[in-house]
Amino acid sequence: MAYSKLDLTGKSAVVIGGTSGIGRAITLGLAEAGADVAPTSRRADQVESTAREVEALGRRSLRATSDVTDRDSLKALLDAAVKTFGKVDILVNSAGRTKKAPTLDFSEKDWNDIFEANLTGMVRACQIFGRHMLERRYGRIINVASIGSFRGMMEVSAYSASKAAVVSLTQSLAVEWSAGGVCVNAIAPGVFPTPLNQKLLEGTPRGSEWLMRTPMKRFGEVQELAGAAIYLASDAASYTTGSVLVVDGGILASGVNQ
Repeated sequence: MAYSKLDLTGKSAVVIGGTSGIGRAITLGLAEAGADVAPTSRRADQVESTAREVEALGRRSLRATSDVTDRDSLKALLDAAVKTFGKVDILVNSAGRTKKAPTLDFSEKDWNDIFEANLTGMVRACQIFGRHMLERRYGRIINVASIGSFRGMMEVSAYSASKAAVVSLTQSLAVEWSAGGVCVNAIAPGVFPTPLNQKLLEGTPRGSEWLMRTPMKRFGEVQELAGAAIYLASDAASYTTGSVLVVDGGILASGVNQ
């Protein structure tokens, strides 16, 4: 018999940044586990195609674009999700961006743009959806962090600093909101080739170094993050909050690999 507390039937989820890469994999994983899911991003064509995939799994979805830099768009997203699903039980914050450049030459605009997308936009979403969850005294928020939250990486200091802040934000919200029935956790993916980072990884010295540092000797596949998201979104995680679930093939555990 399947462990019933991992079943997300009757739950509803919004996945911000849920139409490509890691976010899309989480969207489809939550739908496969039984949840109705609204995948959202700035691109209407990607929202449409991912919503169709959710519906092909027999779940409800909706078509609503959003931009984490625009608070009104996030409010409209919540309103649309409540209208369609009646409630939002699960929020996944997966929107983000990065740029590789030496820190000495990194412009303030690029720095601020990365923090706006990776951190401040996440705060906006947590405020808007968190209020709804606290009013209902139930919620699961899952923030996407990174192994860069814990380790320095060459020439991506803005990205790493923003992702370190995501972990701190996750812990702070867990402390504030747990008594209100809202669990706030994070997933820290290792190296997963996506459109965001493929040029940095495939056939490059950087990609080769990552493989050397990974005990499993391979990059992750985005579908391998779905199980972590399903657990954190489920009632099986009812006593889990303020945690960071690392899915990295052993990188952070690694010492000497050869």
